[in-house]
Amino acid sequence: MTLKEVLVGFGNAMWGTPLLLLLMGGGLFFLIYSRFLPFRYFKHAVQILRGKYDGEKSEGDINHYQALSTALAATVGMGNISGVAVAITMGGPGAIFWMWVSAFVGMATKFFTCTLAVMYRGKDSLGHLQGGTMYVISEGLGKKWQPLAVLFCVAGMFGTIPSFQSNQLTAAIGEGLLLPMGIELTFGIKLTIGIILAIIVAMVILGGIKRIGNVAGRMVPLMVGIYVIAVIAILILNYELVPQYLKLIFVDAFTANSVLGGAVGAIVVAGARRAAFSNEAGIGTAPMAHGAAKTNEPVREGLVAMMGPAIDTIIVCTMTALAILITGIWQDHTEGISGVTLTIKAFDDSLWGGRYLLVLALFVFAITSLFSYSYYGGKCFSYLFGAQHVRWYLYFYIGMVVWGSIASLGAVIGLIDGMYALMAFPTMISAFILAPKVMKAAKVYFGKSDLK
Repeated sequence: MTLKEVLVGFGNAMWGTPLLLLLMGGGLFFLIYSRFLPFRYFKHAVQILRGKYDGEKSEGDINHYQALSTALAATVGMGNISGVAVAITMGGPGAIFWMWVSAFVGMATKFFTCTLAVMYRGKDSLGHLQGGTMYVISEGLGKKWQPLAVLFCVAGMFGTIPSFQSNQLTAAIGEGLLLPMGIELTFGIKLTIGIILAIIVAMVILGGIKRIGNVAGRMVPLMVGIYVIAVIAILILNYELVPQYLKLIFVDAFTANSVLGGAVGAIVVAGARRAAFSNEAGIGTAPMAHGAAKTNEPVREGLVAMMGPAIDTIIVCTMTALAILITGIWQDHTEGISGVTLTIKAFDDSLWGGRYLLVLALFVFAITSLFSYSYYGGKCFSYLFGAQHVRWYLYFYIGMVVWGSIASLGAVIGLIDGMYALMAFPTMISAFILAPKVMKAAKVYFGKSDLK
């Protein structure tokens, strides 16, 4: 059995019914338990994001906008472009519907998990304030739950490796730029691209979360703007097909006739699996970024965090899906077209210069994602081995950028999906146990006179 087969099998085995129930069922529980609180206070969340409540004297390293930008830099990226294409390849158009469902309930999950990330912050071995699932467990649940924190960190070090981003960016450069010039994407060229990416990533991530937050805060609006404009142009040019494929998404979600021959259970898994990679609700990565927010109000950061799934999955992923579906390219995946290649072909067929515009957006998406994931993995490493040794993980991380550029897509997805699944169990279990604490804090926060 090859390494690729082992990793693919690992990823598939982890994404079974128990995890599906944990993420989607758990999100539904949080939504009902909170009485749809994230949706009722969406306007207030926007005010927080715009800086209305920013305070320089608050604890933390970055402001609300930078925290959300850092989290979005990891989510609004390859998960929205390549991940959507993978979902359609694996489960047909109906997988997008289940991505929507996952995002809808995931908004409530993020509110709880990210509120807890600020509520139960701890200090690393250097005395710096930190947040994340591992600190929620150690500070909120106590030492007897410590094995759960260790499991999260071990899975987090590998689940956040940058290999998917570097793999798909390398493929995008080959398909979008080199192939039109008659240049084949050989092993040597892949390796060269990987080394260049590693150098760029090293220049930013070795500067810590403040530099990551500053760079992400500038690049995220740019990358979303470029991409959204391009997709809107495609949809306008094919406007008469949009209603047809929106209907197909809903119909196929409960029949799965397009690809899986009626295996509705499999299509739900395909959608939820890719949604988890897209918005990370319940996985536990975003709480590490939001845990660094400069605020003394945990509920406030939870409200900012819950905007993530709405932006990256419900809006950006839907636009990507429609761009792929209306071109008909998705039906050719059996001929070897998959992942980011599928999206590139859709853009190339519908928009003059579309492939070059997409490659530009992909580059920004991938680079900012690479920055954020290094922070996540580094925090997990620091928790286990000490913050003073985090550079050793960052060196490993930079090396994995190179590995991802030359590895097979199947192996990369299998490893990351499997580790993501492992991260979800400690995150969701701790959130379930501490949910009453969140609601108690929310009652106090929203009871304040200036918020009524």
